[in-house]
Amino acid sequence: MTDLLAGSPPASVPDAVAVPGATVGIVGGGQLGRMAAEAASPLGIEIVVLDPTPDCPAVPPATEQIVGEFDDTAAMTELAGRADALTVEIELADPDAIATAGADAGVPVHPTPETLRTVRDKLLEKRRLADAGLPVPSFRGVDDAADLRSAFEELGRPLMLKARRGGYDGRGTAVVESVTDAEQAFGELRGTVAESLVEFARELSVIGVVGADETRTYPVTETVHEAEILRQTVTPARTTATVRKQAQRVATEVLTMLSGRGVYGIELFETTDGKILVNEIAPRPHNSGHYTIEGAVTSQFEQHVRAVLGLPVGGTELRCPTAVGNLLGDTDQERLLTHGNRSGNGQSAGSPASQPADAAVATGPDSTGLDSGTTPTAAIEGTAQILTAPDTAFHWYGKRTVRPLRKMGHLTVVGEAGALDDEHTGDDTAEPATRVGPRSNRGGSRPDPTELLERASELTDAVRFTPVTEQ
Repeated sequence: MTDLLAGSPPASVPDAVAVPGATVGIVGGGQLGRMAAEAASPLGIEIVVLDPTPDCPAVPPATEQIVGEFDDTAAMTELAGRADALTVEIELADPDAIATAGADAGVPVHPTPETLRTVRDKLLEKRRLADAGLPVPSFRGVDDAADLRSAFEELGRPLMLKARRGGYDGRGTAVVESVTDAEQAFGELRGTVAESLVEFARELSVIGVVGADETRTYPVTETVHEAEILRQTVTPARTTATVRKQAQRVATEVLTMLSGRGVYGIELFETTDGKILVNEIAPRPHNSGHYTIEGAVTSQFEQHVRAVLGLPVGGTELRCPTAVGNLLGDTDQERLLTHGNRSGNGQSAGSPASQPADAAVATGPDSTGLDSGTTPTAAIEGTAQILTAPDTAFHWYGKRTVRPLRKMGHLTVVGEAGALDDEHTGDDTAEPATRVGPRSNRGGSRPDPTELLERASELTDAVRFTPVTEQ
């Protein structure tokens, strides 16, 4: 834990630490931890991460990594001993281990272990939301075939069946019409939750931040999924002002039922009749909030670091319309596994010099679980188009293994600040944003959100992961 250098924190902020000099311990070292470390550095805040994968994506820019499993009490205790506050960037983190480590080291855990226990279990999360009077799809817990048959009778067919724990990026979810479908998708039914299938007009997200003495929400984001994986976002969402206000109101109510400081990602459905339903909650920065790096006054990552340390939170106003495209690993699994390097040593069999000028080689041990002797090694192509595109930013996550649909990076396309109306700038309790966003160097008319999405699609479609073959 770094010595604190900047004197006492504000008297009005409980258990805040001073900056520069503070250290945040993060359980998880993926891209969210990486971007949190990037955001913390200008504030003089250091990040130490705990992750089971050596040389995880967060290191660098994180100061240090402790290698350990997410339920490793000894590793968690070591992390707590080096930090002024503990937080998470992945729901696989064990709340009990975090609680014990924080208590033993005398450092706060945010969000609280109670909140982490609730949101990591989708059935507990739904029950908590419903008990608070928040709108959610109809649901029931499922542990066997009889439970599922009852769910079909109560909720209709088909159903969305989810694993109570561990699901993300399309994993642990399936649309089912029969017990056979469910058993094929999950193997066994114990520990699942059935939800009525929602007819929605679009999916939305609101990033919220709970600080020491205030709660704020960012503007409403529209999210575009394929096969349950987030592909694109656009902010502001392409919906009515009434729906946006309703979404922010519901998101604010969600934040009030949670304990602990930090950033939360609140996933929502806008139904075909204009109502808002809560889908899921993430107790951490969220993929749908990546636009805040270029598009908002304060990024969600800086906001999270500020909040967990008890520092004043920043502005949430939108600087400019913004679209984000996720850069996913090659969707052609056979192509990677058939043509990738099979030497098993984690090194490229081909020469990087033989790859296109804008190619970066991604290598590393395979963890697909499909073929333990296979090391998918690939070059990424198409980054030059991103780097030369106007009003566009490129973020690479530093992952060394390419797997189908794995999030390898993202790009952000921004519009003009002047294209925003006051109702688009932030939450409905915030002051109107100052027009501080970038001006387009394209010329011509202002791009609308649909045009920004189209630009993002063109650039993401140009990115390919080409297998590096034996020479």
